[in-house]
Amino acid sequence: MEFPPIHRVVTGHDAEGRALVLTDGPLTTVAHIEAIPGTVFHEVWSTAATPAPISLDESDPTAGPLMLPPPAQGTRMRFVDIPPDTPEFLARGHERMQEAFEQIGDEEASTVQPDSPHPLMHRTESVDYGVVIEGEMTLVLDQGEATLRPGSVVIQRGTNHAWANRSGKPCRMLFVLVDGRYEPPLAAALARR
Repeated sequence: MEFPPIHRVVTGHDAEGRALVLTDGPLTTVAHIEAIPGTVFHEVWSTAATPAPISLDESDPTAGPLMLPPPAQGTRMRFVDIPPDTPEFLARGHERMQEAFEQIGDEEASTVQPDSPHPLMHRTESVDYGVVIEGEMTLVLDQGEATLRPGSVVIQRGTNHAWANRSGKPCRMLFVLVDGRYEPPLAAALARR
C-alpha cells in the first residue's frame, strides 16, 4: 500500500500586504530513508525562531538537507510513512541505525543498544506532537508501550522512544516538533544514564 502524495498550499503577502497563494502543489522535500526501506519523510514546513517571523520572504525552509530535530527555538512539521517491522529488521536493525540517523540529520539522536527494546530507539530535546493519520503504531518507551490508531495523538516530551509498526501494514503519521530544553533536574538524571 502506498499513501497519496502530500499536497501543500503556502500563503504569503505581496508588497502591498495583500494575502496570496505562494505555492500550491507537491512538497519540495520527500526523502526515502535508505537504511530503513519503506520509511519516507515528507517535509512540510519549519520555523527557525519563536515567535516565528512572518515576512515577505518566499523561500522554502524545507529545501535544505533533511534534519530530524527542529531548529533552535523553532518548529518542524512532517509526515512520516513507516513500514511494518520485519523479523530481519528487529533482529539486525540496530546495525544500520547510525546510517539511518545520519541520513535524517541527527546521528546523535540514536540511543539504540544491542539490548534496546527496539532498533529505532532515539531521543530529541524537543516536544513532539505525533498524530496517526492512517494505520497503527506502537510507541515503545524505556518502560511501557502504547498502541495508537487513526486519531490517536502522542505528546512526546523529550523521552527515549521508538515507533514499532507491528500491524503488518504501512502507517502514516503527522509530526510537529517544537524545540525544547531539559530542565536541570531532568538533564542531570539523563546524564547519569
